[in-house]
Order: sequence, then structure tokens, then C-alpha cells
Amino acid sequence: VERLAGVMRESFLRDIYPRRKPVVLTGLELGTCTTKWTTDYLSQAEGSKEVKIHVSAVPQMDFLSKNFVYRTLPFDVFVRRAAEVKHKEYFLTEDERYYLRSVGEDVRKDIADIRKQFPILAEDVHIPEYFEKEQFFSSVFRISSAGLQLWTHYDVMDNFLIQVRGKKRVVLYSPRDAPYLYLSGTKSEVLDVDNPDLEKYPLFVKAKRYQCVLEAGDVLFIPALWFHNVLSEEFGVALNVFWKHLPAESYDKTDTYGNKDPMAASRAIQILDRALKTLEELPEEYRDFYARRMVLRIQEKAYRNDYG
Repeated sequence: VERLAGVMRESFLRDIYPRRKPVVLTGLELGTCTTKWTTDYLSQAEGSKEVKIHVSAVPQMDFLSKNFVYRTLPFDVFVRRAAEVKHKEYFLTEDERYYLRSVGEDVRKDIADIRKQFPILAEDVHIPEYFEKEQFFSSVFRISSAGLQLWTHYDVMDNFLIQVRGKKRVVLYSPRDAPYLYLSGTKSEVLDVDNPDLEKYPLFVKAKRYQCVLEAGDVLFIPALWFHNVLSEEFGVALNVFWKHLPAESYDKTDTYGNKDPMAASRAIQILDRALKTLEELPEEYRDFYARRMVLRIQEKAYRNDYG
């Protein structure tokens, strides 16, 4: 993934944004968070408010099999535990890993917004506003233990991943490689992208891998629909800012996480499911023939050939 230093808003919108490819922006003014957010400062700044966290006994978290548990801890206790490697107090094992993804007060109705959930910390952050104010969707505060890896997934909105503290490796795949990623909804079944089970996932070798390592102060632009897999190489503190690339009415009103497909896409998939159900009325030979014809129609009408 390309790294670019000191990119101003106008240059980003003119030269980088229209390409719809990930890029690491360095040297941006992010506020005092990059120097202030030590473990001690983080734990005392927001005190002992309760936070809901993911706790995992294994390094690779899998949202499909849910190989982790949700627990609640006071924020100051959580920060100190997430920064440790071995724990005196723990839920599952002494080397368990922790992950916080901030959420709104009512997760079904409210988006994550650092200004509301962590107002004191929010004062230390200068978010690069390379989008219009009305496009803003959410700002998600994240803290992760060293060695924790998140599942591969895509989001339906553009976002900046702002790495405030620690080192993070991000592996990305283009939307056009979706056929090779064994999707279940917005998530890939291929958990270990470094050593994939190729007997189970033989097509995965066709997916082109993009990769970058984010250091403290780096900002990764992840365009909507690009798949990403994140590994915290060190105790990490980050902030995601999501914004609406499409007109506001395109998105599902009940989406607080930014990962529900746009309304038109959801309707199209429902229509396709009904079409496939209708094909079941035919014998297998006919079903196969007309399914292939449908695939050709979709390719002719919808596939793009101008990806870089």
C-alpha cells in the first residue's frame, strides 16, 4: 500500500480519493493524542466507566464462530489489562487478549462517537476532516491487546483508520476479489490469511494481497467495500472515522455499525434469492442451464473491467 506524506485535503480529494484504493497518509496533524495517550493517562482520563469488551483466549478472533466472549470492565482496569501480556486477574486464561470497539449508548439506535462516549479523550484528537460535515457517520474508538488479529471483513462506508499508539499490520483485498474470499455476509471465512487452509479454501490463492504496517501517527484510508484484516503487533490505540460516500438515503437507517449493505444491494440480493428459489421448480439439467444464463446476464450488465 502506497505511503504519502503531508497530503492536504484538496490534494486528497482531487488525486487520491477518486482512485478508490487504500493509501497510508503520514505526517497529518492529529492533535495531542499521539504524545498524551500513555497507558496511565488513558486509564485515569476517563476513569472507571464500564465498557463492554471482547475477550479472546486465542490470537485470531472469528466473528462467524464467535470464538470469544463479551465481558464488562471498568475502563481504567480494562486499559491496564489490555496493555499487559500476562494477567494476574483474567476471565479465561492468563494470556487472554482484549479488544474494545466503542459503541453508542443504545447499540441498536446510536452510532459510536468518541465525542459522546469518551469526551475527555476526544479533546486530544484532531480528526482529518477530508469529507463534508453532513457526510460524517461515526468515530469508533478502539483498543487492542498485542498479538490480537481481527477477522477479514468489509464496511459499506469509507473510513480513516487513525493509529494513535502502537504498531498495526493491515492486510487488504480489493472488492473485485470477493469471489475468492469465501464470504458469509460481510465477513470472510478465511481466518488465517498468512497460512490459509487451501484444501478448504482453494480459490483464496487468487486474491491479491495488499499490506501495510501502521505506526503511531499514521492514517490508513480504507475505501468502502475493501476487505481488511487487522493484526495489532503491539498494544494499540486507534480511532476509525466512517463517512457516507453515497447519498444518505442509500444506507439502511437501522445500521449503527456501518456494515449493513446499501438498501438497493439488499433488495437485489433478496430478488436474486427469489429467482434461485424459482429455478428449483426445474429439473437439475435445466436449472444448471438457466443459472449459467443468469450469471452471464449479471456479468454483461454489472461487472467492471477497468480495475487497476
